[in-house]
Amino acid sequence: MCQTCGCGDRESSVNGDLKQINVVQEILHKNTQLAQQNRAYFKSKGVLVLNILSSPGSGKTALIERMLQCSQFRIGAIVGDLETDNDAKRLRSHGVPAVQITTGNICHLEADMIARASKKLNLDALDLLIIENVGNLVCPAAYDLGEDVRIVLLSVTEGEDKPLKYPTLFKTAQVAIVNKIDLAQAVEFNREQAIANIERIAPHATIFAVSAKTGQGMEDWYTYLEQKYRGIGNASFQVKRSSL
Repeated sequence: MCQTCGCGDRESSVNGDLKQINVVQEILHKNTQLAQQNRAYFKSKGVLVLNILSSPGSGKTALIERMLQCSQFRIGAIVGDLETDNDAKRLRSHGVPAVQITTGNICHLEADMIARASKKLNLDALDLLIIENVGNLVCPAAYDLGEDVRIVLLSVTEGEDKPLKYPTLFKTAQVAIVNKIDLAQAVEFNREQAIANIERIAPHATIFAVSAKTGQGMEDWYTYLEQKYRGIGNASFQVKRSSL
């Protein structure tokens, strides 16, 4: 995949591997510094920033669309994909300002990409900035983007053992959302086992079980976001929600 996070060609000499590791460490250090700058900038604007990570097809865009339909948060989005701007177009069709980042052969978003993309948005007119990361459960885990909340999205169609297979991503997330629970019975998804696996890998994470399609379970998610939004200095904020 990409060459910047160390997931590219691993067939090299011992010296080559050490050099590659050093380069990756330097990249991550620089990224962390830029992420801290992003975080300070977003805080100065009073914007709550969410970084949503998942495998392809887990329902990241659908979750954002549901949030647009049923909450009064003023939402903007930065969308990352290797190719196409299909997801950004979907969000723009709802009247949402959305900036597309096409990464080419890079399998994750980085803090400098977010810094540049965010300049294309009027953050003063937003409450939430949602970063829809590249669909990948490995490399994005290593890159802080300056978000307030990192969210890992798991759909019921992926199986209960996803947290055990990709522990690093789950360990770095503050929130785990189990999506598509309207399909749980049809795919024989064991919800209790999935939640137990998440709690085993990421006992610190707040867990939500939702259906972005039907809206099931979303009310608790909105309440969580309201609390987080007030926590960044918007103490008087009260959102009015409408259900479809």
